[in-house]
Amino acid sequence: MNKLVKKWLESRKTKSEAEYDETKREFEMAMGKPFITIKVEIPTGFEDLYTQFLNLEKDDQFHEEVKDLIKKRLILEKRYRQSET
Repeated sequence: MNKLVKKWLESRKTKSEAEYDETKREFEMAMGKPFITIKVEIPTGFEDLYTQFLNLEKDDQFHEEVKDLIKKRLILEKRYRQSET
């Protein structure tokens, strides 16, 4: 793990921002739980709720709802894979 830390620290000085972000992500994944980052655009027809949409990023209840959706999706995928074998 020391190599990851060294790589992350060195990358802050010499690499482009994109490379730095990728190295930082690898470091964070190695040090903690895996995570994903997704870009979600406001749905068509909801432009009048622009402020409310942006507030979802910091809404703890919304985060919990997304976590529950992810759990349900992973359970379904696990069941599907098990039924194939």
